[in-house]
Amino acid sequence: MSYGHWGKMLRVNLTRGSIAVEELDEAWMRKYVGGWGFIAYYMLKEIPAGIDPLSPENLLIYATGPVTGQPVAGGGRHMIGGKSPLTGGFAGSEVGGFFGAELKRAGWDMILFEGASPSPVYLYIKEDDVRLLPADDLWGMETWDVEQKIRETHSDRFIRVSQIGPAGENLALIANVVHDSNRAAGRTGMGALMGSKKLKAVAVRGSRRPPTADPDKLAEMARWFREHYQETGSGIFSTLGTNRMIRVNNGAGGLPTRNFQQGVFEGYEKICAETIMETITVRRDTCYGCPVRCKWVVKVEDEDYPVDPKYGGPEYETTAAMGCLLGIDDLRVIAHANLLCNAYGLDTIGTGMSIAFAMECFEKGLLSLQDTGGIELTFGNGEAAIAMIHKIAKREGLGDLLAQGTRRAARKIGGEAPQFTVEIKGQEVAMHDPRVKYGHGLGIAVSPTGADHMHSAHDSGYQTEAGIKDLKPLGILEPLPWDDLSAQKASMMRQVMMWRIVYNLTGICMFHAWTPQQEAKLIAAATGWNTSVMELWLAGERAYDMARAFNAREGFGAEDDMLPKRLFEPLPQGPVAGKVYSREQFLAARDVFYEMMGWDENGVPTRAKLENLGIGWVADV
Repeated sequence: MSYGHWGKMLRVNLTRGSIAVEELDEAWMRKYVGGWGFIAYYMLKEIPAGIDPLSPENLLIYATGPVTGQPVAGGGRHMIGGKSPLTGGFAGSEVGGFFGAELKRAGWDMILFEGASPSPVYLYIKEDDVRLLPADDLWGMETWDVEQKIRETHSDRFIRVSQIGPAGENLALIANVVHDSNRAAGRTGMGALMGSKKLKAVAVRGSRRPPTADPDKLAEMARWFREHYQETGSGIFSTLGTNRMIRVNNGAGGLPTRNFQQGVFEGYEKICAETIMETITVRRDTCYGCPVRCKWVVKVEDEDYPVDPKYGGPEYETTAAMGCLLGIDDLRVIAHANLLCNAYGLDTIGTGMSIAFAMECFEKGLLSLQDTGGIELTFGNGEAAIAMIHKIAKREGLGDLLAQGTRRAARKIGGEAPQFTVEIKGQEVAMHDPRVKYGHGLGIAVSPTGADHMHSAHDSGYQTEAGIKDLKPLGILEPLPWDDLSAQKASMMRQVMMWRIVYNLTGICMFHAWTPQQEAKLIAAATGWNTSVMELWLAGERAYDMARAFNAREGFGAEDDMLPKRLFEPLPQGPVAGKVYSREQFLAARDVFYEMMGWDENGVPTRAKLENLGIGWVADV
């Protein structure tokens, strides 16, 4: 018997309307662990090279990890993947909430969707009762309404729903997949992939406890975390949440402002965590099994920018992307923008970056009032930002262009426009400026998913002995300053990044400050494997190299592992004014990183490296 996983996958052919059950081998599950590992395996095995990501030949894959659904802090996450419509490469977008745990409690580890339905459908799962049902009446509806309609249809208010909004239906390449109406698998355009398959939603209900090898040990660890998490790095998230980064990044001089032209925002105190708590927060929210409660629920009673608590509240990425990035210091606008993106199913980072790019183009004369449909698209104009969100979701006017991401938009606008984009591999950079943490820039540049702040390390946390204490089991024995871009920093980045991928395999939330040894014990208790930190770290590297190999097969090379021009320009003010790494420094660090990873000069894993990881078959594809 398998533990941690059920050893079962649903294969749903949307073209034929058929559903099949496939068994997952125990040795295979241990090798690839879950999440990103499962997704990368099937992408390499079953997605033909060179396909259009929006064609029926692409796969849409839901995958859990061995901790997903277990009664322990951080076990609420799952991942969605496929070939990215936004980047054309590997996509793996993780999300918390309750859906992943519900899918595992229904008795399933994975869902693999292939083909495309001729008309809108949704997948209904109630343990072994699995059906494709018509969704014509749901098509065009916003996410909260869809969730409530499905629950009413099945007379069950505890059904968990994963779905696309109108943006995904309209194939906006920055569309996401929304869960519980306020949690998003936000990056890489998975909403457009889901929309291309005419799959409106997946609705799940389960009551089975996932199989656990050592439930007493798991319960002991869950109890320890509940009693001690305030003493760990998780404690700060329970008080100030992710929005604490507004003040932190502004103080460091790296708070993305006006499309990354600046790193300090004069209105940061109006949108910081403390102000959000004191003015618009009505309660805190959490994910499955988690005592941290880092999520914020807000309410705004305003005629122009109303905000209903059912759509949650803005986290740091959204607050920055809809706030300082656009030069906006009005919390009403930011919270309303968050609501719209959750209702429409839009990635807040990609949406904010697309609007910021357009604002800079407008202010520098590359876009006119005729291009914007009469909208004064200037930094600080909250009304204009809200108008553009509607247009992007509906793909109207300039919104049709911005819905494709800034890389495609810049090519269409022409002139100097490409110099105003801040993206990697077609995916917009998140709200973390590498000019105040040099190693982070290396991490987002080499990421197979395009700019991704979640599995790149953040140097600012590893500058002191206290900061690296929990990383010592990974071989990181000395702290390094944020502005170090040496071979030693490249080595640190490699160690931390591969461990961060472990979170994407296991279903553990990285906001839970389990040490590497504790995580290994968690996996052992869930699965019964005699696992170790080393085995899990290698599993992270295995998954990472599989994702890189997929990209290499699709034509990606070293030229794609590059930071945008803007991030080589010094910031004009603040603590780091005038200071920045050079292109030559960056390339030297990238080349060293390639060598450390066992990749060739194009950033492709060598056959020897893949054989060493036990996946020599990848070299053949």
